[in-house]
Order: sequence, then C-alpha cells, then structure tokens
Amino acid sequence: MGLKPKIIGYISVGVGIAMVFGVYTLIDSADKNHQSIFHVTLADPTMYQNGVFTDSFEIQEGSYYFAFVPNGDSPQTIAIFLQGPNYYYTERFVLHSDFHDTGISEYYTWSYIGDEESTIKIPSSQLIQITINPHENYDGPVSISLKRIL
Repeated sequence: MGLKPKIIGYISVGVGIAMVFGVYTLIDSADKNHQSIFHVTLADPTMYQNGVFTDSFEIQEGSYYFAFVPNGDSPQTIAIFLQGPNYYYTERFVLHSDFHDTGISEYYTWSYIGDEESTIKIPSSQLIQITINPHENYDGPVSISLKRIL
C-alpha cells in the first residue's frame, strides 16, 4: 500500500520534467528563426523621461516584429515609434487578456494586439531611435523585444 503513492509521485515528477523540457524545446526552436536586436524590460518609473522611454540602436535591412512579455499590471496601451534617416514607424498596442478554464484551474494570459500588420520592414541599415509611450502607466512591468526574422 505504501509503494503506490511513491510510484505515482515518481511518475508525476517525470511527467512534469518532460513537460518543462518540451516547452523549453519549443521555445528554443522557435527562437532559432528569430534574432533579438533590441530588448528592454520597463519595470521602474525612473526609466521614463518626460513620460516616455527612448533609446537608439543600429538595425540592418530586413523584416522584424515586436515580442512582448506582459502581465495584468502592464500598461493598457503602449505606443511605439521607430525613427531613422530612412524610416518611420508608429504602432499602438492594446493589452488583451484571455481567460482560461481547464476544469481544475482558472487563469489569465496577456498579450498585446496592434492596429496594423505585425511585420516591420526596414529598407536599409541605419541608426534607429525607439520611443515607447506607456500612456502614464509607469508601474506595470513589460518586456519588449524587437526581433529579426531570419
């Protein structure tokens, strides 16, 4: 009688490890086709000057997209501007929550949805300035990456 709970426990641990490894493998294989060229985690109000975050970076000609890691406290809307000598981009992203009910648990996931097509096409290599406006919601953390499609 004492052996069955141990076996069930070992099986549960094994299944959990297999699931974590499977998710990591999927994430790792998806990133092989994408290269992050810019990343920032906005989690502190002091990162903003005059209500916006600004940075600059070199970018190569190619196709890119924004990836976000938000949570329920992240800014409800984010405006992102990219500006260079040969390029201008602006997009407004709105935080969207999805409710999940698995029968044994309930939880939310969050994502940002933009107004336009998600692919950003940079026509030539150049220095780009990025400006991120969280519309006065400075306390909620969000990670933002610009990734190149290889």
